[in-house]
Amino acid sequence: MGLAIDFSASSLASSSSQEVGYLVGLRGLFVLQSFLWTFLQAFVPAVVEAPQDTIAPTYQVILRKTVSVLFWNKSLIYSFFILVSARTICIPFLWNPTKSTLASSVFRRGIRLWFPAAVALAITTLIFSQIGLTHLEDFKRGTGNEAIEVPYKIPKALTYFNSVFGLFWTTRNFATQAGNTAFPGQQLWIVNAIFQQSYTVYMAMVILPYTRPAWRLQSYAIIIVTAWWVQSWVWYSFTGLALADAVTNMAFREKAKRGIKIWRSIRCPVWVLYTVLTTAGLVMQYLWTAWRPAYHQKELVAHTGLYNSASLNEDYDPKQPLARDDDYLLLLGLFLFIEHFEGLRYVLANRLFIYLGRRSLSWLLVQSIFIYTAGVKLFMHLRFQKDWPLEGSAAVCLAVCVPATVLLAEVFYRAVEHPSQVLARVMFDWIRE
Repeated sequence: MGLAIDFSASSLASSSSQEVGYLVGLRGLFVLQSFLWTFLQAFVPAVVEAPQDTIAPTYQVILRKTVSVLFWNKSLIYSFFILVSARTICIPFLWNPTKSTLASSVFRRGIRLWFPAAVALAITTLIFSQIGLTHLEDFKRGTGNEAIEVPYKIPKALTYFNSVFGLFWTTRNFATQAGNTAFPGQQLWIVNAIFQQSYTVYMAMVILPYTRPAWRLQSYAIIIVTAWWVQSWVWYSFTGLALADAVTNMAFREKAKRGIKIWRSIRCPVWVLYTVLTTAGLVMQYLWTAWRPAYHQKELVAHTGLYNSASLNEDYDPKQPLARDDDYLLLLGLFLFIEHFEGLRYVLANRLFIYLGRRSLSWLLVQSIFIYTAGVKLFMHLRFQKDWPLEGSAAVCLAVCVPATVLLAEVFYRAVEHPSQVLARVMFDWIRE
């Protein structure tokens, strides 16, 4: 559940850790949330989201209706990665608006995302070709867990190649492409969406140094509203770009300290606006989660049916992850709070969060593979062969999956992700000579 000029954000953090390290740290915080969501969806799905007729222990229902919104919220997690990607990938160019910086960002991004995604899908294909998918089918049938999907089994090398190719070519319906459905947990579409949206940011950011700030603000507003209407992720991407532009070029923090002018010398503190946005997003989230879960997708209708009708978006595909109003308001308020208050930036720029943020792509790719193979097998052994209770089986799996994911993500980062970053840099330097 998305990049310094890529998902890992390592060069971004190292270039100026004091200035942007908090963004990498914030990414690390959401990495932990993505792990929780992946784990709980597999082993305790009732605390994540469940149909209205699902019968679950009271404590699981309480957890779902309270803390799940903030700590393992699926749509909030993937929306965050798309927004923070747009917020970060433009920073090198905004700091140094040269042709070389732009070319480096565009050229290196594909390589730094392609190799980790291709290797992760290859590992998945190899593992499932050896152990099969029977254990997942038995697990789903034995637990009654309808929240997970048994991955599509890639039959041959050409299918694998096409699946990887599609990850960096598909422009809509990200979730139903073969590369994503073949990946355990089906989160690989996030890489696809982030890669596609990066070019929206690239095309827009090149004109920023040559236009007036006031005109840019008006343009941001128009494009964001338009993208919202046609239900495009550009809505999120342009918000991230606007935040980066405001902080870098428009003295956002200095102006925010003066507050919002209401009338003459009367000013309203800007944190009031941030609070309104965040509260609005939270209230909507809790309404859909705790009060009216049947209405959770109703807000998606309030857009044009760009690909399915000429009126409202009434025939949308519920399997597709779509940009949501509640996630947007909550994330926008969160980002504004962080950009405004130095204390929050200081807390997020701690070593642990930055460490996790630099390895966010590795965590995203590794955690699902381990949980849906060794994790599921361990759970089935404890739950069905040893007759352990659900809570005990899940606790043991958690105790095993956490250190295993830490270790495997570190290995993947050093063996695959970091070398892909080096390769991208070397290749760019080579073609530039």
